[in-house]
Amino acid sequence: MAMLLSEPALFAGLVFLFSLLVGSFLNVVIHRLPKMMETEWHAQCAELRGETPAASPPYNLALPRSACPHCGHQVTALENIPVLSWLWLRGRCSSCAAPIGARYPLVELLTALLSAAAAWKWGLSVQTGGALLLIWTLVALAFIDLDTTLLPDSLTQPLLWLGLLFNLNGTYTSLPDAVMGAVAGYLVLWSVYWLFKLATGKEGMGYGDFKLLAALGAWLGWQMLPVTLLLSSVLGAAVGIAMIVLVKHDRRVPIPFGPYLAGGGLVALFFGADLTQAYLGQI
Repeated sequence: MAMLLSEPALFAGLVFLFSLLVGSFLNVVIHRLPKMMETEWHAQCAELRGETPAASPPYNLALPRSACPHCGHQVTALENIPVLSWLWLRGRCSSCAAPIGARYPLVELLTALLSAAAAWKWGLSVQTGGALLLIWTLVALAFIDLDTTLLPDSLTQPLLWLGLLFNLNGTYTSLPDAVMGAVAGYLVLWSVYWLFKLATGKEGMGYGDFKLLAALGAWLGWQMLPVTLLLSSVLGAAVGIAMIVLVKHDRRVPIPFGPYLAGGGLVALFFGADLTQAYLGQI
C-alpha cells in the first residue's frame, strides 16, 4: 500500500492492466445488454397479450460463453486476452478466419488509458475509485448508444445515485451542488426536447439523454454542466456535419447524442475546473 501511494506510475500501470480486463468485460456488456433488454421487452409484450413467453436458452452477461458469430467457435481463454489476443490472431477467428472487429481492442485500450489517467491524477484515493466507476459506465453507455441509440436505465439510473453517494462527503463537489446538478441536468435537456417538439413536431432526443446528463450533474455538480453541454454540442455538431457532407449520412436517420455527452462529461471530469477558471479569467 505504501509503495502504491509513493509510486504513482506503478499504481497507474496496475490500474491500466486491470482496466484492460474491465474493457474486455465492457465489450460483453455493450454487445449483450441491448439484446437482453430486447428479450425482456418481447417477454413483457407476450404477457400483455396473455401469452406465455417463449422459452429460450439462458442469455445474460455470463452465459453463453463468447463465440464466433460466423462459425460458433467458442473463444478460449488464450484467445480472450485483452488486445494481445486480437493482435496474435491478426484480427481473425482462429477457426474460420472471419474478421474480428478492431473495435474490441480499441474499447479495451480506451478503457485502460482513461482509467490509468484517473489513477495518475488522483492516486490511490476515493476519487480514483469513483472516477473508475464513472469512466467504465460512460464507455459502456457511449458504445451502446452508438450501436442502438439506447441509453439503458439499468446503467444511467445507478450512475446517478452513485454520483450522489460519492458526493455525500464532497468527493467531487458538495452534496447540494450534486443534487442541483442532477435536477438541472435533467431539466435542461427535458426543456430542449419539448421546445424542439413543439416547434417541429418531432423528437430531437431520447429520455436517456436527460438521465445521462442528470447523472453527470450528480457526479460533477451543476457548475460543470455548461462545460459538458458546450463540449458535447460542439463535438456532436462537428461530427454530424462531417457525416452528412463526407459520407452522405441521411439527415432523417438520428445521430445518437449519448457518446458526445459521455465525452463532454469525461473532459469535465479531468479538466472541467481548469477550463472554467481559464474562461472566467478571460472575462
